[in-house]
Amino acid sequence: MTGYGVGTFENENVKYTVEIKSLNSKFLELSIRLPKIVSDKELTLRGECTKLIERGKVNVLISSEYTDHTAKASSINAELLKKYFEQLKQIAAELGDNTTSLFSLALNMPEVISSNDDEIDEEEGKVLMKAFHNAVDKFNTFRADEGNILKGDLEKRVMFILDYLTEVESVEGDRIPLIRERLNQYMESAVGKENIDKNRFEQEIVFYIDKLDITEEKVRLRSHCNYFIEALNSADSNGKKLGFISQEMGREINTLGSKANNADIQQIVVRMKEELEKIKEQLLNVL
Repeated sequence: MTGYGVGTFENENVKYTVEIKSLNSKFLELSIRLPKIVSDKELTLRGECTKLIERGKVNVLISSEYTDHTAKASSINAELLKKYFEQLKQIAAELGDNTTSLFSLALNMPEVISSNDDEIDEEEGKVLMKAFHNAVDKFNTFRADEGNILKGDLEKRVMFILDYLTEVESVEGDRIPLIRERLNQYMESAVGKENIDKNRFEQEIVFYIDKLDITEEKVRLRSHCNYFIEALNSADSNGKKLGFISQEMGREINTLGSKANNADIQQIVVRMKEELEKIKEQLLNVL
């Protein structure tokens, strides 16, 4: 499911901004970009994302802004720099080389420059996590609003299928008599009316028509549609359950089409399948 949220939090020393964006995905695909200073918080943030976001191709971008811009500045070990520089000058003089680039060379020697951004303190860590949770709240609100729109669309399409099922029931009244009449005409033209064994013919008709009966399919399809709406309105995360129910709906619709032996019913079944495909597409967006 798509989503977007930005959260900020600050104290007198630092302000953190967290931006979360997601696209549809069956699983949680998480990418976190954060300053080096908070790299030790990455595992904690991943754990929170797994618990609070659940699914989607999610990008988390974290930035920091310090009130005192020199607070996290790197420091130079002046004594060590001087020592390196003097040693380099002495070696250059012995070798007869020029000394124009010795300072920059000395500046890049080990441990001359040390970074002060190894890690943040506990108070700053709380600022970061509050900004993160603010972003998650807005992100989930965005998802919830989109979910309400999806819910309305799914309910509408399931109701279309139920309406089409009512249409099937309205046109199937003449289906069995027409099948019986067609078979009777075929037998009369094939072997002659006088050569038909009426008792055997009735037995075969009953057996054949029983195979074409769609009463059970109609009952199960209506039950699956009602269960789908019930699951859709439940409070728990039910995307997978809805997917399973839609598969069962598809099986009943396919059986209706194969047993219909009626052009009008088969046309209605095609419209049912169209709605079901739209439902399955939308379910990819449901957690």
